[in-house]
Amino acid sequence: MTQDAGELDSLVRKRIRALRVAQGWSLEELATRARVSQSTLSRIENGQRRLALDQLVTLARALDTSLDQLVETATDDVVSSPMIDAAHSLMRWSVKADPGMTVVRRRMTQPPPDNPARMRAHPGREWLVVLSGTATLLLGNRRFRVETNQAAEFPTMLPHAIGAEGGPCEILGIFDRDARRGHQRDEEGSGPNRPPE
Repeated sequence: MTQDAGELDSLVRKRIRALRVAQGWSLEELATRARVSQSTLSRIENGQRRLALDQLVTLARALDTSLDQLVETATDDVVSSPMIDAAHSLMRWSVKADPGMTVVRRRMTQPPPDNPARMRAHPGREWLVVLSGTATLLLGNRRFRVETNQAAEFPTMLPHAIGAEGGPCEILGIFDRDARRGHQRDEEGSGPNRPPE
């Protein structure tokens, strides 16, 4: 066994134990859920029994995780830098674990549009938190005031727009793949009142 394989083996065993403890389960409880004997589970956690793929799949399922998450290793690219879009006053980060997700930080100075025709609707979901200032979220026929440290989450099939209220505000948003695509289509030719990316 190579050193890398030995490190992965040790990491997986520690992860199984840590997940079990985090759930508040005894060896007996996890063994019952995974349909393995308590002694087998103990030997797996302590490195006295070989890790078999079928047992890892069963343990991952019992621990409410996936085999991929159970065996994933740390990567060197833990820290990432934003893609900066100065023209739209925003920074954008990709979520490496879920390439369809995007995190956006945006400074807004304009209120949301007065004209309901300027509101956007598209597939997806958005989540945002106001980092500073106060934002106004228009969602369908409703108007929401979102203050510093408050968050909003909504399906983007509802016509929506967001803007600053009473001065600049800064927003951090998380968009699923569909919501991001909807805003990408809106980016060309859109003005300062469009919703954040």
